[in-house]
Amino acid sequence: MKRYRNREIWDFEHGVPVIGNKEVILGLDGGTTTTICVCMPFLNASGPLPEPLPVLARAIAGCSNHNSVGAAARDTLEQVMADALSQSGYSRSSVRAVCLAVSGVNHPTDQQRIVNWLREIFPAYVRLYVQNDAMGALASGTLGKLHGCVLIAGTGTIAYGFTDDGREARAAGAGPVLGDWGSGYGIAAQALTAIIRAHDGRGPNTNLTSSILKYLNLSSADELIGWTYADPSWARIAALFPLVVSCAEAGDKVADKILLDSVKELALSVKAVVQRLGLCGKDGKDPFPLVMVGGVLKAKKEWDLGKEVINCISKDYPGAYPIWPKEEPAVGAALLGWNFLLKELY
Repeated sequence: MKRYRNREIWDFEHGVPVIGNKEVILGLDGGTTTTICVCMPFLNASGPLPEPLPVLARAIAGCSNHNSVGAAARDTLEQVMADALSQSGYSRSSVRAVCLAVSGVNHPTDQQRIVNWLREIFPAYVRLYVQNDAMGALASGTLGKLHGCVLIAGTGTIAYGFTDDGREARAAGAGPVLGDWGSGYGIAAQALTAIIRAHDGRGPNTNLTSSILKYLNLSSADELIGWTYADPSWARIAALFPLVVSCAEAGDKVADKILLDSVKELALSVKAVVQRLGLCGKDGKDPFPLVMVGGVLKAKKEWDLGKEVINCISKDYPGAYPIWPKEEPAVGAALLGWNFLLKELY
């Protein structure tokens, strides 16, 4: 165990008292916009989970998707975990397991890279688990059980499914260049494209132009090009998503079509996962949990994307029952780590 690049972020441990045999688990939800880490006590293996679930500390940082920010993701992960432990009054010596559910983890090489980062930070006896952020999101709705399907639609989007016998499948989640349609980024990018098309005569006029230009304090669509490429970060573009919803609610046909197409894309991702795993059973009517996570799906407005996506999926799979998690994905990641560890111990 060593401090990465000799940083001083772990100096708080010098003043942390040894707390007997009390152990904790770190759960982390890492996204393109925000990274959240929670510190939870190691729970008893017997009996139901306590209500409410005990969260000792919660820390927030920026992007930890290595595909978006590269090696800077390591700094973010280390800082947010140190902050959570510092707030909780514990040190790394009390950590039993760390479970990271991070966007951008799409291949075993991604997992191993982050495990190697973590191994430089924590003692050798600490169990380390690195998964895609979809697993933490699903676990937040199923309280640690990996079964069913989760749809995440925030800055990016992904559908991920799991079966009781360990099979898994995913759809979308390949990032904006490869088409995360239905995500906050995808919806906002289509809106920006619609403005340019309207401006040069290739597309119909739209209220998106006046709404977004006013929000960005720009005077013309030509200036929008410079604004976009000055910093084409995913979160910066995705922040325009609420304006698209507002325009659609005000009757703008272009904005409305963008949202309707996004509903179809999000539903298609879920349907692809359900079909590949057979979550719906042979007759297509078996029940399965559908966990809904992300700011795009939570918009409780007149134009409710989450509701429309569920309606679209239910036409083909009436057994899908939506779950809007009470716990955040970081807590789901901690529960996931707890379950992984119990399987190893027992």
